[in-house]
Amino acid sequence: MSRSQRSRSAYYFFVRDRLPVLQQRGLPVARVVDGFPHLTQEWALLTVEERMFYAEKAQKWNEKKSLQKAAKEMLNNPVPAGVTTEVYRVTSLLDASAISWMSDQAVLADTFYFLNVYSHGKLPSHCDQRFLPCEIGCVKYSLQEGIMADFHHFIDSEVPPRGYRYHCQAASDATHKIPISGFHLSRTCYPVVIRELLQFAQPAKGAWPRFYCKSDDRFRISWCLERMASIAVIGVDSPLELLTVEDLVIKLYQKKYHKEPSKTWVSRELDVVLWDFSSNTRCEWHEENDILCCALASCKKIAYCISKSLAGVYGVSLTAAHLPPKDCVSNGNTNLRRVILDAGRFQESKARGSGSDRRIHSPSGVQELVPSSCDSPCDVKSFPFGTSTIRGRGITRWLESTPALSKSFSN
Repeated sequence: MSRSQRSRSAYYFFVRDRLPVLQQRGLPVARVVDGFPHLTQEWALLTVEERMFYAEKAQKWNEKKSLQKAAKEMLNNPVPAGVTTEVYRVTSLLDASAISWMSDQAVLADTFYFLNVYSHGKLPSHCDQRFLPCEIGCVKYSLQEGIMADFHHFIDSEVPPRGYRYHCQAASDATHKIPISGFHLSRTCYPVVIRELLQFAQPAKGAWPRFYCKSDDRFRISWCLERMASIAVIGVDSPLELLTVEDLVIKLYQKKYHKEPSKTWVSRELDVVLWDFSSNTRCEWHEENDILCCALASCKKIAYCISKSLAGVYGVSLTAAHLPPKDCVSNGNTNLRRVILDAGRFQESKARGSGSDRRIHSPSGVQELVPSSCDSPCDVKSFPFGTSTIRGRGITRWLESTPALSKSFSN
């Protein structure tokens, strides 16, 4: 390997900056390597911050060379039809009008790709790098078959802009906890991530699959895909279609019930924490370290929510591909009990009912929806809570209504 193709160290860039000074001293230093023996003492006197400056320079240079090498290797490997070497817009942000089916059978046969890309935080708008993609997850799903395949990679992200390293690491520590540097697992560079994502989706000739994500994540995911494709010098001759999963769920309900549920209800259903600790949901690293935020898990939980809410509506029997094994056994009919702590919204009238007939009522008379495999947002149901009463100040009133339990807490 020639010297120009080797990785470069922080010391190399320090000597390169000091080379004119050495030449002014009359030293025979025509190349950077000629100055190596003359600046070892000056290098030893540098502060940590000064050395970090040159270390970041070296890392950026090495990453750029690594990406260029990977891009050259891709030219010798087969890629999906439609991939070009020119960079155009990678994603197309479509609205709900793009989602439609001719029949229920078409709904069951349709394939959806749920996608998420995690980043080391979000940088200010004046930065060229708004995000630093570090993890990608995607699942291939249909109502008929459930989750058919999944895709996951840790991404070899770029160096944070100078002065934002702590900001990025703090954001990571608060969510997915993937370190910016020193990660012991292998990371995948941008060109390989984009290429393998396209191969995973396997686009047919003249048609690209649609990717779905939560509306709150749409800008981040679109930006990260654009960034990775631009640096990898890869583009597609037709943009990838990126839609919101909220619109998808609304359209699925509308297809069956001919009326739309509220977007607030849909968002609430998709934000459940029921499967946070379910087996075969998170990636291996997040599972071993018991970390909830995982790009792959977020995609699988979308599939679980749709299966639980809509499989029964379309007459599909739940399997291990639709829900985690434990939830699949109960066929999605798990009775979820809740303690309502919001005294302002949920009050129980003393004059209404007694014993097992008691229910939790809202002031407007509209009761909570029970999420199940066969319930729609148009159905109105209530949560039974045994023979106990929940009213007023939430947990305080509940403890007061059970003297024995209250006494045990006071002791």
